[in-house]
Amino acid sequence: MTAQQVTVAITGASGAPYAMRLIACLLEQQQQVHLLMSSAARVVFATELDWQLPANPKALAAALCEHFSVSAEQLKVYGKDEWFAPVASGSAAPKKMVVCPCSTGTLSAITHGASDTLIERAADVVIKERGQLILVPREMPLSAIHLENMLKLAQLGVTIMPAAPGFYHQPQSIADLVDFVVARILDHLNLAQQLQPRWGYGQEPK
Repeated sequence: MTAQQVTVAITGASGAPYAMRLIACLLEQQQQVHLLMSSAARVVFATELDWQLPANPKALAAALCEHFSVSAEQLKVYGKDEWFAPVASGSAAPKKMVVCPCSTGTLSAITHGASDTLIERAADVVIKERGQLILVPREMPLSAIHLENMLKLAQLGVTIMPAAPGFYHQPQSIADLVDFVVARILDHLNLAQQLQPRWGYGQEPK
């Protein structure tokens, strides 16, 4: 399989396990991951995974590379104001980007082209370069504002993929639910995955 570059952004919505599993799967397939993490995302990681991640980008990169047992070349980590990062420019940014999980604040900023942070700028670049942008919002209930923002982005070709796992595969654990969502993300990135069989293949309702 030919390796590709994928930008993964993690924001302050609930769903840290989705982000960790997605990154692990991408790295296992030898994809080069450009990782962006907001300050709120680090708070969520501490809350949901009991993992205190450093704020300093270099320290964060070292911690994550050690956790995933990969080199800094395969997992590139950027600070929120690192404007010379490749993801900030249409001439260098990966053509594929996933925001997982995506907070409604980030959703709004992307919709309106705010580009106040590197995450927002990276998403803006993918949209303007007509690349593939996948947003994984995790919020309920959704207000009319959220829905209008999602509709506007969907009309621009952005894939809105809520973190809403199914149950027809009879999940036995939280990990099974996480894998359901991550499998769909990998499917849309056109990457092979063994996390969840496609409907009608290798699985029949009981």
